[in-house]
Amino acid sequence: MSKRSAMGRLRRNAPIMWFGITLAVAFSAFVIAPKVLAEDTEPLKIELPKPMFVGTPKNIVSANLETPTGKARPPFMAPKGVTNVAKDKPVTASDSEPIIGELEMITDADKEGADGSFVEFGPKVQWVQVDLVAPQEIFAVVVWHYHSQARVYHDVILQLSDDPDFVKDVKTIYNNDHDNSAKLGVGSDKEYIETSEGRLIDCKGAKARYVRLYSNGNTSNALNHMIEVEVYGRPAK
Repeated sequence: MSKRSAMGRLRRNAPIMWFGITLAVAFSAFVIAPKVLAEDTEPLKIELPKPMFVGTPKNIVSANLETPTGKARPPFMAPKGVTNVAKDKPVTASDSEPIIGELEMITDADKEGADGSFVEFGPKVQWVQVDLVAPQEIFAVVVWHYHSQARVYHDVILQLSDDPDFVKDVKTIYNNDHDNSAKLGVGSDKEYIETSEGRLIDCKGAKARYVRLYSNGNTSNALNHMIEVEVYGRPAK
């Protein structure tokens, strides 16, 4: 084939080539655009209770404690329309008769640190479980154990499942049990000092109906406490 003939063929095929490239780009945009729109986000609106203490405590000792920043938690971005799907939902627990308080207090939106706002459970490993009634796409869980004074709760573990007995299809989202004392596996997350901000745990859109939170005493005493659990999500598709 002569050079002139080859150049002529290239010119004739050029519109077809450009059409193919344009079509491929348009198809990619069509596929990607819905995903971008679906993940249109905004800062999660979390109403915080009144702080019960100020400053960073100096006398708390823990082998697995994160370093406090002394700063407010940065905004957490979540898809628009996400709400607290745990509000007033049924709560069960490893101890059905708490020492102080009632289980329904854990999803009643009262996050204050004063007496009358927390539920107290016995020592050793205890759990509370929220039934979201239907499967939800969960983006964040915020938990307040006790914040009238600075303390650290041990073996804080968050699990999600569609099984109310947490026997099958269990997703462990957060685990700061560094020595497996809760017998649920060694976790890589850090212990933290309780504050009025609560602990926000990123669930990355995991889908589940049931939310279970464990703890195993704290740095002030052997008991377990829970003030509030909020679950930010939307109905699972």
